[in-house]
Amino acid sequence: MENVKTIQRANDTNPAKRKDESVNENPSNKNLRLRTFKGENTRIIMNGLSKQCINDENSMKAKKPHPLRSISWNKNIEEGDLDIPGTPRTPRTSTTPGHENCTFHHDLELDHRPPTREALLPEMSRSYKLLLSSLGEDPDRQGLLKTPERAAKAMLFFTKGYDQCLDDVINDAVFDEDHDEMVVVKDIEMFSMCEHHLVPFYGKVSIGYLPCKKILGLSKLARIVEIFSRRLQVQERLTKQIAIAVTKAVEPAGVAVVIEGVHMCMVMRGVQKINSKTVTSTMLGVFRDDPKTREEFLNLVHNK
Repeated sequence: MENVKTIQRANDTNPAKRKDESVNENPSNKNLRLRTFKGENTRIIMNGLSKQCINDENSMKAKKPHPLRSISWNKNIEEGDLDIPGTPRTPRTSTTPGHENCTFHHDLELDHRPPTREALLPEMSRSYKLLLSSLGEDPDRQGLLKTPERAAKAMLFFTKGYDQCLDDVINDAVFDEDHDEMVVVKDIEMFSMCEHHLVPFYGKVSIGYLPCKKILGLSKLARIVEIFSRRLQVQERLTKQIAIAVTKAVEPAGVAVVIEGVHMCMVMRGVQKINSKTVTSTMLGVFRDDPKTREEFLNLVHNK
């Protein structure tokens, strides 16, 4: 019994022993477990996402998962600070030319711009050349020699909206005007790229808003359409982005947007329904709350 008490006292006075016990008792370390089995020593680290096992006998190691982002894309960013909620994340990353020294890369807008758009062409051209080879074509034959470069330039044009922001396009074209009646610009041509199949969809956009002492230059409505249509898109999101952009620009009593589009992913592949059209709408403010205002807008849009 005396020997047992001596061992217990030694454990109580051993700082390392108390430290190990405090680690195990600390709630913040309850995901850390140390287990010792006969003939092997295994350390298991659990964080809900990763698990690493090290076995001293056979030196087998589990493959480590990819590192997680330490900063959430919307951390310290309020919803109102974003230009347009739901904007697709730009394909540019911190490894893109011109972004190597970015301490934090903004995923929603390309505010750390590469020196020129042409700097992206060589890598994109190589990718298109590889695609041609994968299709069984000869990228070195006469008709395809410059196709990779042309295709890369075309894709940069189709997605030029990633390099544009609302403030640059508006360019102070907001004017004080004592006008509180509906403003409608309809049948604005729209061309975009389906993000699911990378094939075009196109159609017409109609925008209406009810001013509150501020009006927007009419051409700016068409330019807003260009910003968000010249990206990889879905029509539903595009409709909402345009409406929110107009709301941010002039803070009207309400905004209404209707888009009628033809999707080539339904026409030239898949179900191949050549006469189908997709209609989406977003109603904000008074257009959503007042049926008569909404009806007036829809009548103006559909009146040929």
